[in-house]
Amino acid sequence: MNKEYQHLVRTFGPVYDKNSQILILGSFPSAKSREVNFFYGHPQNRFWKVLSAVYNLPLGETIEEKKKFLCENHIALWDVIESCDIIGSSDSSIKNVVPTDINMILQSAGIKMIFCNGATSYNLYMKYSFPHTDRIAVKLPSTSPANAVFSLDKLVKCWSKEIKHDF
Repeated sequence: MNKEYQHLVRTFGPVYDKNSQILILGSFPSAKSREVNFFYGHPQNRFWKVLSAVYNLPLGETIEEKKKFLCENHIALWDVIESCDIIGSSDSSIKNVVPTDINMILQSAGIKMIFCNGATSYNLYMKYSFPHTDRIAVKLPSTSPANAVFSLDKLVKCWSKEIKHDF
């Protein structure tokens, strides 16, 4: 495992279309996500299981199937950070942040709610993005395997309470 800082730049863009109504923000892709070139690529991350349960819909395995799921459910997916210095996948090590341009999505889609997947994403959003968007975000418990306090069932309950709205 790499214990030294690396300066990394995102390698893949957001998922959204003009019909997106919910924007879910992560912090920065994990090492595994960077490897597979898509969001929440680590098999232990519960993001895709949580979304599947919240919407009570099956979720495909491929990136294209996941993109289709997001678009069909009016969900945009992006990260707060464009580039940073990071050790492996450790959110707590993040420094020298360059934020993504979230307004790109807000200006082209009808986003009604912004959700942050975990405290790091939320704190980074409030520090770097909120001053430019002036849009409140809701902090949800992280789906990361590092968030062992939350079982899958508890995550689904928390996310369902906040995220599933009939807009």
